[in-house]
Amino acid sequence: MANLLYQQIEMLSREKHIEPEIVVSAIEDAMVVAARKYYKTEENLRGKFNAESGQVDVFSVLTVVEEVTDPKNEIALAEAKKKNPSAEIGTEILTVKPTDVLGRIAAQTAKQVILQKVREAERDTIYNEYHTRVGELVTVIVKRAEGPDLIVDMGRTEARLPKREQSKLETYNIGERLRVVIKIVDRAAKGPQVIVSRADASLVQRLFEMEVPEIYDGTVQIRHAAREAGERTKVAVMSRDKDVDPVGACVGMKGMRVQSIIRELRGEKIDIIPYSEETVAFAQKALSPAKVTRVQIVDPESKKLEVIVEDSQLSLAIGKKGQNVRLASKLIGWDIDIKSEEEKRREIEEQMTALTAPTTPLTALAGVGPKTIEKIEAAGITNVEKLAGMTPEQLMEIPGIGEKMVDKIYQAVNRFYEGGEAAATTEAVENTDAVAEEAGTPEIAAGEAATAEEASAAAPEAGVVEAPEDASEAAPEAHQESEAKSENAEEVESAKNESDAERPVEAPEGASEAAPEAQQESQAKNENAEAEEVESAKNESDAERPEEAKS
Repeated sequence: MANLLYQQIEMLSREKHIEPEIVVSAIEDAMVVAARKYYKTEENLRGKFNAESGQVDVFSVLTVVEEVTDPKNEIALAEAKKKNPSAEIGTEILTVKPTDVLGRIAAQTAKQVILQKVREAERDTIYNEYHTRVGELVTVIVKRAEGPDLIVDMGRTEARLPKREQSKLETYNIGERLRVVIKIVDRAAKGPQVIVSRADASLVQRLFEMEVPEIYDGTVQIRHAAREAGERTKVAVMSRDKDVDPVGACVGMKGMRVQSIIRELRGEKIDIIPYSEETVAFAQKALSPAKVTRVQIVDPESKKLEVIVEDSQLSLAIGKKGQNVRLASKLIGWDIDIKSEEEKRREIEEQMTALTAPTTPLTALAGVGPKTIEKIEAAGITNVEKLAGMTPEQLMEIPGIGEKMVDKIYQAVNRFYEGGEAAATTEAVENTDAVAEEAGTPEIAAGEAATAEEASAAAPEAGVVEAPEDASEAAPEAHQESEAKSENAEEVESAKNESDAERPVEAPEGASEAAPEAQQESQAKNENAEAEEVESAKNESDAERPEEAKS
């Protein structure tokens, strides 16, 4: 019987990978708990397993003292001498408690205690074994599914493969073998303590170590790796030997080495990049296959880079849904801002425009006090244009600026811009008027000059001929005759006008529409008659002049 019990203890210890002493200690503690519950005592009890008889005895322990202060745990020296003549102060007196009286309830209590103790010992053993193996590549078998997670068998224990650690391209079947890396070992987890992963970047590194001997022996090193499981992985490698090409060693002849890793990852793309200590050069290579025009370090403290690419390379550098730039940023450890050459050119033009554009000081705002202006300027806002581009939330972040003051500032800015637009409109109108006036003056002068030229050109046509020198004596007489003729013509014209003024008679109602046309015809006839009289008078004077000149 004793041998059978101890054999069961050894079998349990081998199955759980724990020491037999741990199981024995668990049995002793269980018997003590059961005895205390049965006897309902607060005494100091101790259990002891007898490997020969297979009996578990329970003892009450009393400490020998000179003066008893705690009767439940202490005993006087005189009484101890009665039980054990060799007892001394500080020794322990053990009194056996019967265990054959323990019932079914005590036995169930002991069973629960044993299971709990064994489970705790098993968890400690698993933690001590696996917490030093984090990042190690292991082979597991899919055992069962618990919701979206998978429970896999690692041999000695079970592990959990959470949904977040699974590749997007992969589907798993019960009994399937997988290569995973140990990611976390949790002592306090309720379920399996070991968390494994198929999506971690260290899985790719461990697969390269298995496939590439140069990486395994340390000639080629994997410095960094960035991965989006199921889609793409970027690996930065470097060589300690200048005669060994790190990229070529990882790719292998005709790509055999990298192709085996791609098959293990179910078709995931892998970019192998040579590592560089220079951040700019490393960033250019990390963004491959895109061709980078220029890389500039914006802020070394916050690790920000600005990358300029050609317009045709912008989409390739960003990648599908920003994948390429995200992986490159993870790989080099810097934030990357990608811009095309056209975007950079526009940005520079805007900056130059902002630098050359005139600014208005804050003192031009009506209704904003000098103290408020000082607070705004203390925050780095020195002109109205910059103030107008701020949001209310940004203004309220300035110390001493509240909601009411923000409203007041916005009203002042609006008034400033409304007044500026009105002034600009007025100025434009004044400029237009001035231009029109300047343009009108030459036109008038040109008109006067044209009138003078027409008059001079019309003079010969009117029959004005210069008299010769010998006809100077006859000129006054001809002049007097022409004046007399012109006076006669004026008298005839005035008489006709008087007759025209007396001529109008009231027209009948039916002829109202024809009156304007008859009037126009009569005016035209009068004008023609006058012109004929003037022309005949001129002809007569011209005919008489040569005769006078000859005489």
